[in-house]
Amino acid sequence: EESLQMWDLNKRLEAYLARVKFLEEENEVLRAEIQSAKGSPAGESWRASSYEEELRALRDALDHAFREKCTAELARDNLYEEVQQVKSRCQKEQAAREAAKKQLSLSRKELEEERRAQIWLKERAVQLEKEVEALLEVHEEEKAGLDQEIASFSQSLETFRCAPVAFQPVEVEDYSKRLSEIWKGAVETYKTEVSQLEGSLCQAKENLWKAVEDNQQSQLQLQHLEKDLAGLKARKEMLEEGLARQWQEQRGEAEKFQ
Repeated sequence: EESLQMWDLNKRLEAYLARVKFLEEENEVLRAEIQSAKGSPAGESWRASSYEEELRALRDALDHAFREKCTAELARDNLYEEVQQVKSRCQKEQAAREAAKKQLSLSRKELEEERRAQIWLKERAVQLEKEVEALLEVHEEEKAGLDQEIASFSQSLETFRCAPVAFQPVEVEDYSKRLSEIWKGAVETYKTEVSQLEGSLCQAKENLWKAVEDNQQSQLQLQHLEKDLAGLKARKEMLEEGLARQWQEQRGEAEKFQ
């Protein structure tokens, strides 16, 4: 489009130059007629003066058209620079909008990952609670079995008449103590793991809220960028309309002059 406009301007400039050349040739002819009319009667001198006035008017019209042409070209160049600036700003706004979309997509992915981690932590906590309950049941069963063995052993001791030196109940007590220590250690281990899972769950909740806030900020920024882009598009359309109107006026003046 710019090449066609430059070609049109070149053609019009060639037309102007041809017109100037034609007027100069007519001027030379008129000068020759004026020189020849100087030796003629008074009627010929009036005709020469009218030719000079017409030639002066044509020269003034040509100068005025050339000044208007220069002014129109300057306005065209200014409008073109302004349109280029608007295009550059539109490109920057488009790049910022794409960056905001990418950031929003990343925030959504992080949000989904946090949700999945939260679901996994909840399932893991439920599973650990079930394991703890199962261990408690096993411990209770083992404890009940030991109580029964101790009761039955005590009854057998009462019926046994031998010296009490041969019996050593320390092994049963040691076994009970060792089993209690193992049970306490397992319970403490599960408690530690549950507390760690709760801490991870709290951290996941904080990350989730942070991702939600970042998502909201990204959406607000995207809305502002869309508003700015709409304003720039309206400004661009207005400048293009002004440029088209300027070209139409310039073309009308050129046609009028021709």
